[in-house]
Amino acid sequence: MLADLWPPYQLSLVTPRLELRLPREEEVAALAEVAGRGVHPPGERPFLTPWTDGAPADRIREVLQGHWHDLATWEAGGWCLSLGVFRDGEGMGQISLRATGFPVTRQVRTSSWLGLEFQGQGYGIEARAALLTLAFDHLGATDALTEVFQDNHASQGVSRKLGYEPDGISVDARDGEALTSDRLRLTRRRWAQRERPAVTVSGFENCRRTFGL
Repeated sequence: MLADLWPPYQLSLVTPRLELRLPREEEVAALAEVAGRGVHPPGERPFLTPWTDGAPADRIREVLQGHWHDLATWEAGGWCLSLGVFRDGEGMGQISLRATGFPVTRQVRTSSWLGLEFQGQGYGIEARAALLTLAFDHLGATDALTEVFQDNHASQGVSRKLGYEPDGISVDARDGEALTSDRLRLTRRRWAQRERPAVTVSGFENCRRTFGL
């Protein structure tokens, strides 16, 4: 079976309302269609990489190719775990945990998107809390990092509710314009002090070596 050959398919993160796991091919297609329907209001550009620009078919292609790229480029020291976010089996979006040189740096970065119809209901913070549980309590990460545009109030709110603290700024170029993002950092010590939803992680021990541990 596929899960025996690629152990991360055994990994599952369950919260009171959600399940996070690697999607199978037909589920990737369903998630891509969610992105095709929209992940932010028209006129907004919350991501540095403009993968949500263009027509629905363009967003669908971006999700499909991104999923395959993450699997194809996985290495024990540097990886991107992109999990589907499911509620009662329905795909709602994706959330990713990535690292470079993880056995040495012990730092991870997160990113995510949810379909427009699933936003504003607390699913984003619940999914991020589950991913951070995996990072800190199972992978042994020391820090979780994220970068957020200063006008992306929804993502800023999720990060700050989970205990992230300011860690400087970064300036990037996009379409000839300089854009400033807030760098935010959550340490393991601060994470241990936070109240958070109950999360059940299963299947991790079988894929420990896949993460370079």
